[in-house]
Amino acid sequence: MKRKHSTPIFPVRTILIISTIYLSQNGKSHFYDKPIAESFEEAPLHVMVFTYLGYGLGTLFGYLRDFLRSWGIEKCNAAIEREEQKDFVPLYQNFENFYTRNLYIRIRDNWNRPICSAPGSRFDVMERVSDDYNWTFRFTGRIIKDVINMGSYNFLGLAASYDESMRTVKDVLEEYGLGVASTRHEMGTLDKHEELENLVAKFLNVEAAMVFGMGFATNSMNIPALVGKGCLILSDELNHASLVLGARLSGATIRIFKHNNMQSLEKLLRDAVIYGQPRVRRAWKKILILVEGIYSMEGSIVHLPQIVALKKKYKAYLYIDEAHSIGSVGPTGRGVVEFFGLDPRDVDVLMGTFTKSFGAAGGYIAGRKELVDYLRVHSHSAVYATSMSPPVAEQIIRSMKLIMGLDGTTEGLQRVRQLAKNTRYFRQRLNEMGFIIYGNEESPVIPLLLYMPAKVAAFARHLLNRKIGVVVVGFPATPLAEARARFCISAAHTREMLDTVLENLDEMGDLLQLKYSRHRKSARPELYDETSFELDD
Repeated sequence: MKRKHSTPIFPVRTILIISTIYLSQNGKSHFYDKPIAESFEEAPLHVMVFTYLGYGLGTLFGYLRDFLRSWGIEKCNAAIEREEQKDFVPLYQNFENFYTRNLYIRIRDNWNRPICSAPGSRFDVMERVSDDYNWTFRFTGRIIKDVINMGSYNFLGLAASYDESMRTVKDVLEEYGLGVASTRHEMGTLDKHEELENLVAKFLNVEAAMVFGMGFATNSMNIPALVGKGCLILSDELNHASLVLGARLSGATIRIFKHNNMQSLEKLLRDAVIYGQPRVRRAWKKILILVEGIYSMEGSIVHLPQIVALKKKYKAYLYIDEAHSIGSVGPTGRGVVEFFGLDPRDVDVLMGTFTKSFGAAGGYIAGRKELVDYLRVHSHSAVYATSMSPPVAEQIIRSMKLIMGLDGTTEGLQRVRQLAKNTRYFRQRLNEMGFIIYGNEESPVIPLLLYMPAKVAAFARHLLNRKIGVVVVGFPATPLAEARARFCISAAHTREMLDTVLENLDEMGDLLQLKYSRHRKSARPELYDETSFELDD
């Protein structure tokens, strides 16, 4: 029997931060006030006990199976060192792959599922089965048609099958071809690239922008061009791997602050200014704060007004990755800067990708003209990487003009509003059902906590049987005991689709006993004590 709730259940913890920030914008001073509502609920004690118990039993049986494999009793399908290399330094570390070999492999069928259609609101999945407990797969030849897509980052529904609105992309393909076969520094700068860069700058209301062919490389290859030895990077603990890699490649000193915790960030900033570099005590050459707009595993939105206040107070630089937020939040889809009503000039480096809201590929860096001109010369991605494909650039131009209304319609604005409407509806319904979900109430990335590894596998498998495609995530992408499903809402989702998904989730919640919500406050992340930050003029 289904469990019904007579009254809506709202997020169990609402962080309400009223920020009074003195800003100077277009020569006029004003105060900013914006509440931030986020939910991070703590799981009941028995859920955490059974989760750790499950991992413990899995570990014990893993060691037992490794023992059986070492004696040849059980066949070992994992990678092993060749006998003739036994005296070499091992390339394969056995213990480091323990988790993959003994736990992940058992539920591996829930990842890397091949699709054979455009990743729209519905897609087609190629059915596959395993005859050796997920070590290998074979295709059956059957196609699972019209699966509701709840996992792709297709926020505005612009990643779709060809229609007449994409005619300009087809024309560019016929005129320019697919590849550029050169870097931006050589023969790889096309008029389409310059048109796109001017449009991105106009869209973001900044002086200049530069585009790159790969979103991941936009972070990992440009951060080392901005900071180096003698510089300090302050990075949010939940930053994306591309930001982490870029920070490590830069050679700068890296310090981590707790997720969206302004007290933690300010302490690091204060210590950096007071004490300077270790041992020599010289002042840092630069202090760069790295954050994301929307955090893709938590569904939380950066507390940008407070971070802007701190970076101005301590004379630091701010680098924000808007991969998930550009196009998906803000009244007109211009990201978290617009979401909070701030001046784009308050952010020193605006980064984003075209892989989510724009249905394309690549990324951009935007800001002051001096910054962009510097990166044109020093960016590893500009110097060594092949330029963006012309049809991809045209797809971005087409999508951005749609969002900006430059196509002569209001379709782009309607998509942005529909996304926000779908997001609020889906989050509210999940809360009413009693699920624990994380993140900001305006974030289209919605994590639903599953906790136990066995339930992760059962959840994804059962939903695929019901023609619903979801992404499930576990360790090491999340903390060990916080495995989850991650829903990505799209403007292309109809109310009927969302209701179908919600109805099935309600049944799955009862079947797998996933409705853990007890309306208790969480200790992670920490509550914030600050009420205001004031900036000097």
